[in-house]
Parts: sequence; C-alpha cells; structure tokens
Amino acid sequence: MNLLRFLPGDAIPGFDHGLLVSQNVSEHLCTSEGNARCSLWWDVVPKMENEKPGVIGHFHAESVEAGTYILEQAVNRLRDKGCTLAVGPMDGNTWRRYRVLTDRGGEPAFFMEPDNPDFWPAIFEAAKFSSLATYSSSLVTDLSRRDPRADRVLERLQREGVQIRPLDPNQFEDDLRRIFQVSIISFTHNYLYTEVSEEAFLAQYLPYKDRIRPELILLAEHDGDPVGYIFAIPDYAEALRGEPIRTVIGKTLAILPGRRYGGLGLVLVGMLHDQALALGYTRLIHALQHEANRVQNMSGFFGKVMRQYTLYLRRLDT
Repeated sequence: MNLLRFLPGDAIPGFDHGLLVSQNVSEHLCTSEGNARCSLWWDVVPKMENEKPGVIGHFHAESVEAGTYILEQAVNRLRDKGCTLAVGPMDGNTWRRYRVLTDRGGEPAFFMEPDNPDFWPAIFEAAKFSSLATYSSSLVTDLSRRDPRADRVLERLQREGVQIRPLDPNQFEDDLRRIFQVSIISFTHNYLYTEVSEEAFLAQYLPYKDRIRPELILLAEHDGDPVGYIFAIPDYAEALRGEPIRTVIGKTLAILPGRRYGGLGLVLVGMLHDQALALGYTRLIHALQHEANRVQNMSGFFGKVMRQYTLYLRRLDT
C-alpha cells in the first residue's frame, strides 16, 4: 500500500479539493489504491490546554486494513509537525462533521446525521486511539409530556421581559445572524470550541433556507436582543425512504450564560415539543449531544438514547 500526499490547491482524484482551501486543511493523504483517505490540520485547530493537537478529518476507509494504514501515516505526519495529540475524525472543528457512529441501535439514519460503516470504530482502536468524548442522540415518542417546572420558569422569564418567537422566514438571514450572536457566546466554553466567522456560519446554514419550518426554530429575546434559541428541522431522510415525515430533529440549543436566563433551555425544549405536536409530528430526536451537555438531562426525562458516537484521541508524545 502506497501513500499519496496533497496540498491545498492540488487536484485530488475522487475528492472535492476545494475543501482543502475553504476549510484551511494543512495536508491531505490517501492511498494509491484510493481505498482510504483523510485530511490533516495542524495550524488552525481547536485549543486544548497544555497540548498541541493535530486533527484528522475527511476520513474514509473501505477496510480495517486500509483505514489503519492511513491513520498510522496521519499520526506520523502530525508527530513530525510537533503535535502532541491526534484527534478525530473531525473536519477541522466541531462546527463541521465529526465523530464516529459507534452504536447504531435500531433506528434508521436521520437527516444530516453523520454515518459510517460499522467497522470504523475497529479502525481507530486498531490504530491505538481511545475515546476522547462520547455523544448520543435521544428519541422522544411522547411529545405531549411536559416538565412541570416549565410553566413556572416561563412566567418568571416573561415578567422579566423575555419573549419567544419563531424564526421569521422574511428575515431569514437577519435571524441567522441573531442566532450566531448567541452561539459564539454560549459555545465559547464548550469542549473543543473553535471560533468561526459570521460569514462561515451563514454559509453553513443559508443553503437550508428552503428546508426549514419556521415554527421549529424558536428565538428568545430580551429587550429586542437575542438571548437563546432552539434550532430544529424535519427529518427529510424519512421522505427519501418513501415514508411520511413524522420526526423532528432538534439540532441545537443555546442560551446566554448566567442565572438570569436559568431554565430558558427547559422552556424552549418544551415549546419545541408543543410546536412539533401541533404541526402533526409524532417523534422528536435530540441529536448529537455531548456526554456533559445539560440537554442530556432533559432528553433523559422525555425520551431514551437511540444512538451513540465517539470522538477519538491518540497521544503522540509517548
């Protein structure tokens, strides 16, 4: 098995080489047989205290053997660049695709869910990677269930001047900018957080303008300023399977920090469930939650885990 190396600007067989430039990739590796590939980042990467991480993303492998080979080559390159850790799979940062699906469960894949062959976890284990973080998606099948604390919290927030409204499709881009304002503050202390520009954020979400249902994206505002939101979208994967769309995917919940807005997340989740039920949906997935995310507590109350994912780590300085 032979290794091919590419730099941003190079044409790469079977791969969108434009991603190397737009996503600040340092280098791309693939086998000469084309049965495994990955991109590497060592300059623009998430910050980790007392470490110099390197990131492995755009990962693809058609066998355990090919995948293990490409990961070993990636580890060697990152070590050569002075990295102390290799983290992956992650396409540069957590704003993009990352994680390996490690426990599929019995539910089919949902819209925009990262998927992979079931043997991929064995590749990372064979290449001496271990779990850095775990994530889960939870399924709610009773959208009428309410947390008894929600009404009391909503009354308090309303007295303080907090109002909640659905996204306005006539000012879609402006509302996305308001969502971005909350995100960059709310996510600052999240695990492996990386700064992203407003331009990059908009470029990621604007293509979905025709896919959204405004009623499923709720913005909380205080004196006209955004203080929280919940972003959900119908599960269009069901339609692709020839089924009626009965599921909503809750993708993101973000609240400004501080006690003043305590409980707002609980209110937004409850209101999303109400909206989904009123629109005729019967199920909701709280998607891709980090193991320490407070949303997991709410998901545990409303539903049960249906899928699990892992982000992997390998130390390079030992």
